[in-house]
Amino acid sequence: MSYKEIQEILLEEGAARFGNCKDWHDYVDSRRAVYAQLAEGQLENNMISEANWIMRAKQRSAEDFGIYIEPGDICFMDFGQAYINEMGYQHFGLVMSVCEKKALVIPMTSNPVQYARAYDPVHNPAGRKHLMRIGKPQGMARPSVLFLNDLKFVNTARVINPQSWIDPEGELFREVQRRMMEVMFSGIQTPSFLS
Repeated sequence: MSYKEIQEILLEEGAARFGNCKDWHDYVDSRRAVYAQLAEGQLENNMISEANWIMRAKQRSAEDFGIYIEPGDICFMDFGQAYINEMGYQHFGLVMSVCEKKALVIPMTSNPVQYARAYDPVHNPAGRKHLMRIGKPQGMARPSVLFLNDLKFVNTARVINPQSWIDPEGELFREVQRRMMEVMFSGIQTPSFLS
């Protein structure tokens, strides 16, 4: 999506929702001022996220768009704005669970630098444990790595389209579950009443 297309979406969606009112145009102008402060690499992704939010924020789930999500789906989605060290904007994510219109998703990337840094018991035992290589699932263009420490529950309306799938009954999915639990709960002592 180009800058011009995003501006048109913002103006069209806003006009459709709020009429051709001065407040909406003032809002769009103020957003332009904010965008002018963003780093070059963030501008387009931020605008796309805002356009997605305007079009999708009032949807209860992806089902409103005719998209049905299940565990194991790898979906292109919009995670929205992010702070440093968080996955944000548009990325793929592996759906681990679906509960009440929300999905537990592990964001992922095909960035070769992150792939090289990822822990692998055979090929990179000194790698970063919060990064997990999953190879190149069918339908994906490149080998991918999961950001296990960025696991999050999101409204499935953030899903733009399912792209691939990992069998939730298969060994890879079970290994993702195991690694996810290891990363998310390492160092936590089990309370004595649960032992």
